[in-house]
Amino acid sequence: MAAWSPAAAAPLLRQIRRLSLPHCAQRMFASQTEGELKVTQILKKNFPRATAIKVTDISGGCGAMYEIQIESEEFKEKRTVQQHQMVNQALKEEIKGMHGLRIFTSVPKH
Repeated sequence: MAAWSPAAAAPLLRQIRRLSLPHCAQRMFASQTEGELKVTQILKKNFPRATAIKVTDISGGCGAMYEIQIESEEFKEKRTVQQHQMVNQALKEEIKGMHGLRIFTSVPKH
């Protein structure tokens, strides 16, 4: 068996670097997944008066399930179920590709 050498390992290392990480593994290296960013952008567009929006992929980064926390004046004087319906409506297309969604809504305290 040949001895290991950096020159012999170089082609193998180049191949490893070209491999793309599985989507779930990318979660370990990014502050937000693509799905989290997309959902956040949609919510910012649909709730321009939101004072806080936090979207977390709780499926390990695969985009199957999200937890959404959103604080907005748009929810004022609406029941919780109505607030959640507003979020569901804003994410209607994205929800089609999800397995689950946890929604926490609130109105800013002044």
